[in-house]
Amino acid sequence: MDKKIILTAKDLSKTFSNKAVQQHVLKNLNLSIYEGDFTVIMGNSGSGKSTLLYALSGMDRPTLGSIVYGDTDISKYSNDQLARFRRDHCGFVFQQNYLNDTMSALDNVMVSGLLKSKDRKALAKRAKELLNRVEITEQDLDKFPTQLSGGGQQRVAVVRGVINSPEILFADEPTGALNSQNTENVLNILSDLNNEGQSIVMVTHTVKAAERGNRIIYLADGVISDEVDLGEYVGDYKDEKNPMREQALERHRKLKDFLQDMGW
Repeated sequence: MDKKIILTAKDLSKTFSNKAVQQHVLKNLNLSIYEGDFTVIMGNSGSGKSTLLYALSGMDRPTLGSIVYGDTDISKYSNDQLARFRRDHCGFVFQQNYLNDTMSALDNVMVSGLLKSKDRKALAKRAKELLNRVEITEQDLDKFPTQLSGGGQQRVAVVRGVINSPEILFADEPTGALNSQNTENVLNILSDLNNEGQSIVMVTHTVKAAERGNRIIYLADGVISDEVDLGEYVGDYKDEKNPMREQALERHRKLKDFLQDMGW
């Protein structure tokens, strides 16, 4: 069965100008994002990874080309229309969690949810359930972000990103500021969400994070060099108790070979 396309970049270019110097970050790029995929964007520093993610999500406008969601070219939207598009269709997780330090963990999630839903009671129930799933316990709900660990803060940020049930969750280096254990925890959450049908587009520079994706896209100098289909994530290849360890190891080798071919 063919996958449903939910977002398409057509002839996408992005140029930044600094006085007399122009930097062509994205160059006539074409890309479709499919429903249910965990799409990972990789590439060396300066390749245009984050710029592409911001363009796809309506956080930034392309210089040329279009971003089509459904049948609508959102690159023609006004700023207000783009804000509504992001609110209604997108979720975001960044390397920095950008939580409000004057709000509790629960309120940080609630304030995002209230942008779309006015049913405070139902929203609070969903927020608490999601926070509990990511091991933010009842006694932690009223804590300020600074009272939580870095990993705890990022788990709250992930819940904030999915509280409105977005069609696409955009993640820009979501584990870049975390230690190894917290990285594993956040990646597990993203994998669980994807297994439940959440479409994810993630920028990363690590193999560990990239292995969670089923589709890896490699960007170089603003263009897509190539991509590889890894199939579904089947667990950690280093886990001797993983019943699908051989398949996991094969995915790992396939990704490493692909990245080596890309000169990564």
